[in-house]
Amino acid sequence: MRVPLSWLKEYVDIEIPAELLAEKLTAAGLEVAHLDYLGVPQTMVEGLRYPKSDHLVWDNQRILLGKILEVMPHPNADRLVLAQVEIGGGVIEQCVTGAPNLFEFKGAGLLSSPLWTAFAAEGAEVWDGHSDEPKRMILKEKPLRGIPNRSMVCSEKELGLSGEHEGIILMREQPHDASGKPFAPGTPLSEVLGDIVLEIEFTPNLARAISIYGVARETAAILDKELRPPPFDVLMEGATIDGKVTVTITEPELNPRFTFALLENTTVKPSPEWMQRRLTLVGQRPINNLVDVTNYITFEIGQPLHAFDYDKLKARAGGKAPHIITRLPKPGETLLTLDGQNRVLDAHNILVCDEEGVLGLGGVMGGSDSEIDENTKTVLLEAAGWNFINVRRTMMTQKLHTEAGYRFSRGVHPSQALLGVMRGIELMRVTGGGTVAKEIYDNYPLPPETVVVKLPTSEIFRILGVKMSAHEAQNLLRRGGFLVEAQGDVLHVEVPDWRMDIGTGVIGEADLVEEIARIYGYDAIPDTIIADEMPPQWANAKFQREEAIRDALAALGLREIVSYRFTAPEREALLTAPGMPSVLPEGAYVTLANPISPEKSVLRKSILTGLLEAARLNARYAERQFTFEIGAVYLEHAGQDLPDEPRRLGLLITGKRNDPAWMGTDSGAMDFYDLKGILEDLFKALHLSGVTYSRAMEGSFHPGRSAQVNVNGKTLGVFGEIHPQVAAAFELEGAVLAADFDLAAVISVMNELYTAQPLPLTPAVQQDVALVVKEETTNAEVEAVIRKAGGQLLKAAQLFDVYRGDPVPMGFKSMAYSVTYQTDERTLTEAEANKIREKIVKLAERELGAALRG
Repeated sequence: MRVPLSWLKEYVDIEIPAELLAEKLTAAGLEVAHLDYLGVPQTMVEGLRYPKSDHLVWDNQRILLGKILEVMPHPNADRLVLAQVEIGGGVIEQCVTGAPNLFEFKGAGLLSSPLWTAFAAEGAEVWDGHSDEPKRMILKEKPLRGIPNRSMVCSEKELGLSGEHEGIILMREQPHDASGKPFAPGTPLSEVLGDIVLEIEFTPNLARAISIYGVARETAAILDKELRPPPFDVLMEGATIDGKVTVTITEPELNPRFTFALLENTTVKPSPEWMQRRLTLVGQRPINNLVDVTNYITFEIGQPLHAFDYDKLKARAGGKAPHIITRLPKPGETLLTLDGQNRVLDAHNILVCDEEGVLGLGGVMGGSDSEIDENTKTVLLEAAGWNFINVRRTMMTQKLHTEAGYRFSRGVHPSQALLGVMRGIELMRVTGGGTVAKEIYDNYPLPPETVVVKLPTSEIFRILGVKMSAHEAQNLLRRGGFLVEAQGDVLHVEVPDWRMDIGTGVIGEADLVEEIARIYGYDAIPDTIIADEMPPQWANAKFQREEAIRDALAALGLREIVSYRFTAPEREALLTAPGMPSVLPEGAYVTLANPISPEKSVLRKSILTGLLEAARLNARYAERQFTFEIGAVYLEHAGQDLPDEPRRLGLLITGKRNDPAWMGTDSGAMDFYDLKGILEDLFKALHLSGVTYSRAMEGSFHPGRSAQVNVNGKTLGVFGEIHPQVAAAFELEGAVLAADFDLAAVISVMNELYTAQPLPLTPAVQQDVALVVKEETTNAEVEAVIRKAGGQLLKAAQLFDVYRGDPVPMGFKSMAYSVTYQTDERTLTEAEANKIREKIVKLAERELGAALRG
């Protein structure tokens, strides 16, 4: 949010440089992301490091407040005029200008109501208003169509206020300072329009500060200054509001308060200059006095308002007093909102209605049927309280962001509604005239309870490490707006209603200690050693083994990702290939009461969803991907309030086997065996023994290119190539290899103790053996026979070739292995190796029906 320093100073005295104020606010939690300088110089504060600004600084001797007395025609040009500008001390300068917003005053003689503008004298530095690129220029005397011209009246673009260059800056009212004293002609413009705007980024817990007055409260507390609230008095001279409107609240939990004020016989017209200037500085476009007041109050005190045309409401009610109802929508109801969108309403949207239909989305945006227009004479001004979770949900499902919704979705206390409607209706009366009806209509069925917290001073010392008396802590909390009574060493703290972030009980104590630390200053808290006794430290075997898996995968070149635990049932359904049984566990999903979007409405049942989604997004930037994730899935458990949360291990690789090389060799795309090799290296790093592989038939994987991993009869998971139809559903091209393992099962077969093999003392003997086996025979079966026959002398067996074709008969295949024999007792002879080879062939013939090829 943009916070003009000039507006902020209306509520609190600020005597330090804006740069130092920004530093203090940021340290207290209100992060000032940027300072926007308008005509005034930057202050360099010793000890602070921030970028130097290159903005235009207005020359106090040459850029002044000018008073336009007369606008005369140019004798030689229809599109130019001669502005007679007083700049103080009786000096009148003539400026030749083509500003179109002066043409209506041309030839009218001396103006009965002078205009006020920005005047730049010869030698002043300004921005070139006619250049498309940012460019500065120094004013020099130059004749324009035969008339000498050595000064100018400026547009906003020429002074760096905005990009507006259609006309010059014109103020129809004499500007004045914060005390109400008018500025005289010739006053340096930096004193009139110069400002510094703080751009503050608010975290969700700072809802109380999302307004100018809210930032002023924080500033007053930090600087220990007096806070001056805006006036909330209202001049009520009309008839009573009783009988002119009624309100029925059907859902107090969603709408705890609803207030109205009535203004009759008002006039719609432009807002005062000071209000337009402030709204422009915070990024709002001035419209008219009535609409501008609602926006002004939203930014001033943080209470959004909505103005109804009372006569339109009365006409909808058939001439009777309007009956306003806040309720949930009926099936099929729609609303044409002020942004011109016809919206289909969701079942949870709290609405503002009358007996004829829907008038607006509560806390977010009004409808077009009762909006203010240029013919409005009677205004019914609404200020209400809304449930922040419901407003946030409405904004998400309706894809609608407004300044009102932004504040209500973070929490605005219902007590602020009365202040907002009083401040707003009085400003409408002042800016547009009219009469305010006596009394405020106030329907308040569910006022929140006042929060009171007992805070022992010992708790302050325990958490902060700062010894603080009850009196010191009391003063700090009072600076923050809390009502505090000290009883011995215990503070009885009444929390102000606008501090909705302060809890009760132990949580409230911690919140208050944090508040004390913020106001005291985090930089003032000394470094201390923790006083509490450290709890005994115990090893966490599961965590350590999980970390060992992470380390092993990272060493193998995979990158860990952390994906959303949220998904949508429709998205996870894509994991199952058409015609295959579902891969997802049975049972209902764990649904979110307040999802951040429809695409994240449930908790996931599979870890593959996040991996595939990440692969889809990363495919735009990286052709080769090696990723893994360790995380929970969520399975509803009958009879339990909370779901089971088994942890899973997922891997995904895709793309070329190797990075492109300068030699241009194409290594081809990765396949099943690349992933199998990574898993074998992982199992080796984890010292797993007895690992076997069997054919898998999982709905997410290619039926002929996937396998199940088992260790000593326990299934760890499956891996292989993702089914092409599943990959296509996730918009992935080419072969995508993935694995899905039960992390608890993997951890359970990891051995804490394992045998380490010393380096061999003798050379190894290697031989090749090719066996012709039936087509359905697996590598695991053949390898088991080889190891059984080889005994202790067999050190390794590696499949290096599979051949089908002549002279191998149909229904058979040749599988060639490289086998390694070795013992530390002696160097094996070729004859000993041949005997082992013969034992392998004979056992394979007996158990597998195999034959030695060739």
